[in-house]
Amino acid sequence: MEAAEKRTAGSYGEDVAAAFLTRKGYTVLQRNFSCRLGEIDIIASDAAYLLFVEVKLRKDAEHGLAREFVTGSKQKKIILTAKYYLSKHPTALQPRFDVVEVYTPGGLGGKTYVRLIEDAFS
Repeated sequence: MEAAEKRTAGSYGEDVAAAFLTRKGYTVLQRNFSCRLGEIDIIASDAAYLLFVEVKLRKDAEHGLAREFVTGSKQKKIILTAKYYLSKHPTALQPRFDVVEVYTPGGLGGKTYVRLIEDAFS
């Protein structure tokens, strides 16, 4: 997959994930937050939590579940980036690190399966 295709697929996955979170009652505060430490795909909230969400898009789980591709080093980067975000945006909400898996077995725009893994880094 070429870089432009990856960006298109990544944007599609994030769009699907943001819509899914909104339907579940979360408010999407920011997408693609980045700083020198890293990037967070989606920052969202509800009454109790401030979610830092990593979105993983896959055609299927043949080579592993999407969440398995959020490696320990990727988690560390997300946590550091979240700490930076919190230093600039203080909140009383409890931070939580989630992963949204998006599966598109028929290709982009076809049937899509979405799964939220809450507190995925613990």
